[in-house]
Amino acid sequence: MFRLGAMTDEISQDFEHAVAVCKEYGLQTAEIRSVWNKPPQDLTDTDIKAMKAILEEAGMTVSCIASPFYKCDLDDAEARGQHLEILRRCIALAQAMGATLVRGFAFWKVPDLDAAWGQIIEAFGEPIQIVSEAGIILAIENEASTSMATAALVERFLRETDHPNIKAIWDPANEVFADDGERPYPEAFERVKPWMVHFHLKDALRDEEGKPRCVPIGEGSIDYPGQLAALLASDYDGAVSLETHWRPVELSEEQLARPGGSAFSESGEYASRVCLDNLLRIMRRITG
Repeated sequence: MFRLGAMTDEISQDFEHAVAVCKEYGLQTAEIRSVWNKPPQDLTDTDIKAMKAILEEAGMTVSCIASPFYKCDLDDAEARGQHLEILRRCIALAQAMGATLVRGFAFWKVPDLDAAWGQIIEAFGEPIQIVSEAGIILAIENEASTSMATAALVERFLRETDHPNIKAIWDPANEVFADDGERPYPEAFERVKPWMVHFHLKDALRDEEGKPRCVPIGEGSIDYPGQLAALLASDYDGAVSLETHWRPVELSEEQLARPGGSAFSESGEYASRVCLDNLLRIMRRITG
């Protein structure tokens, strides 16, 4: 049975308040992205101590550190070096919080993916060594703004890297945003299912002009009753983590690509409550 959770900055930058809302809804896990207006790699020992106390009081655990690792340009050697340090800091945060997953990406989208493919694979040599030595899993997310925009590309990437410390985060809504995305469930899901260690829950659709946008859970084009029922029927026991992204006033493309901070979290609590209410109704329907 999977565990329900949420990214705390989709609710509030105030970690204590975000965790309280999670607890109110019976969520079991918290995913850490930005807290107190700091990205995960900048959280201090004092911050971490306070976060651990808040989580312990709530009886919750951390499912994943949602790092921005390798959301940078493939050809920018300086940025790549900085991101290796981000990875190390997020690994330390994961270890301090008792988590085993750190999220990662595969660079901003490149003009010619086939030409850059070998370079992308090579760029993961050092990160694989880092996470292996730390006993951490680096979970790659399908993300439309990156070179691994779709489940099909993540599948190809994981087959070629073929390493036990590199797995997948599945985000059905990101498949809707990708230009070459497939139907999220069941087609795209089946591609990443063998490697999936974490699940991001948000909903999306394309409007009459073909533009993708996020909507409340259950109001988009994703078959969430089918998707969640499939998870329940499988042996998946990881987290299903709400990443709301929908807001009453739509987030900008920049905020969607680089989420975090107070402007991103504004009205997030209202939106997340709407999504959690919808999610729990779906769960009650499929579980009887």
